[in-house]
Order: sequence, then C-alpha cells, then structure tokens
Amino acid sequence: PIVQKACSTEGGKGPKGCPTVNGRELMRSVLERYDEPQIKEFARQASIQEGECYADRGKKPFVLRPTKSRIEEIIEFANKMGYKTLGIAFCGGVTHEAALLTEVLEKHDFDVVAVSCKVGGIPKERIGIQEQEKILIGKFETMCNPIGQAEVLNAAGTDFNIMLCLCVGHDALFLQHIKQPTTVLAAKDRVTGHNPLAPLYTSNSYYQRLKKLEPGSEEEIRARSVAHVPISCAIL
Repeated sequence: PIVQKACSTEGGKGPKGCPTVNGRELMRSVLERYDEPQIKEFARQASIQEGECYADRGKKPFVLRPTKSRIEEIIEFANKMGYKTLGIAFCGGVTHEAALLTEVLEKHDFDVVAVSCKVGGIPKERIGIQEQEKILIGKFETMCNPIGQAEVLNAAGTDFNIMLCLCVGHDALFLQHIKQPTTVLAAKDRVTGHNPLAPLYTSNSYYQRLKKLEPGSEEEIRARSVAHVPISCAIL
C-alpha cells in the first residue's frame, strides 16, 4: 500500500499501473469535459453534497463524522440541482421498499414516477428462456424489462432517476437506455439483504471461497488472523 498516493496528495506516488501517474495526458483531456457548463455544475453540486455529509468540518483537529444517509443525500442533491420529477426503477421483489421510497420523496415535494422491472408482462419465452431456466419451473413467468423501465421514465420526462435493486445485467441494460442522470440507492444482493459489501468484509473468514482459500493452508491461516481484526480498524 502507498501512503502518499498520487491521486490524493501533492507530489505523491503511485503503483506500476497508476493511471494518475501514467495517464496524465488522458486526465488532461478528461478535465476539459468538466469545463462544459452542465457537467461542471453537476460535478460541483455533487462535490458540495459530499462535503456536507460530514459534521463539524470547521473544528480542529477534524475527525470524520458522517451524518447523512444515502436517501437524505439523494433528496438534498436533487434539490440542489432543481429537480422536480424523480424516477424510480425498482425490482418487483422490493415493491414495498419502492412504495416507502415514493412516500418519502413525495413528502419532500417531488413528483415521483415508479416503474417495476416486470413492466409489460412479457413471458420469458420471448427472449428464449427455456422451462428449466425459469425461477419457477413449470409456471408462467414474466421477464425483467429494464429497457421498458428506461423508456417509461424517458417518456415521463424525469429529471433524475433512482435504481432500486435491479438484477445484475438488468441494471446495465437500464443504464444503457435511460436518458437522464441516474443514481443507485441499493444494489441487489439476495443473500445479504442487499448489502453486497458484506462478502468483501468477510472474505478472509465466512466468505473465504471468494479468494479460493484452501482450508489449513498457510494463506488461509494468515487470512483468518487478519479477519479477527475489528472491521473498523481494518478499514482505517
């Protein structure tokens, strides 16, 4: 690990593949994009929002004290940008959560357009799914339709969109076809209750299979010793 990183410290260093050190020409051309008025304002407000998520920034010494949930951040950022109509593209498995989110956003005076992944009611056979490839084999099952979700929100003229637990792959299709900026409130993870970082935090213990650690090997024993360090310390 490099302590004085080139991407965050003046005069810092980077590893062999560091794009900050090796891609200076590319970064110069990228920076020109931020001179485009619309992009510049979007990036400026996003950076302001980032800073406002911490309390007591004027105190010395400054200690990180995060104070806002992601839902609160989305609401505040949308207000900063003057957005009025928000879209929600949600998985049918979190319909209840989508309803709660809609209620919260409407309480903050946003117009909300929410659309389920099953919009259109299209049988999975339409995209070539075989009976044994369904979730419920032997029953009628509709396909997820992220392109349909995107086009519903495009037609509604939403200012800003929120993805809520779309499946892997379906989320990519949605992002390919949505016209307005989109953020993610939650990524789908059926096993962890939509907390996809949990396996990474436990990749040296309960999720050793991610690193293909062989039980009893020197690498596995060393990994287990690291896993017993409290997560808060490991992050620091």
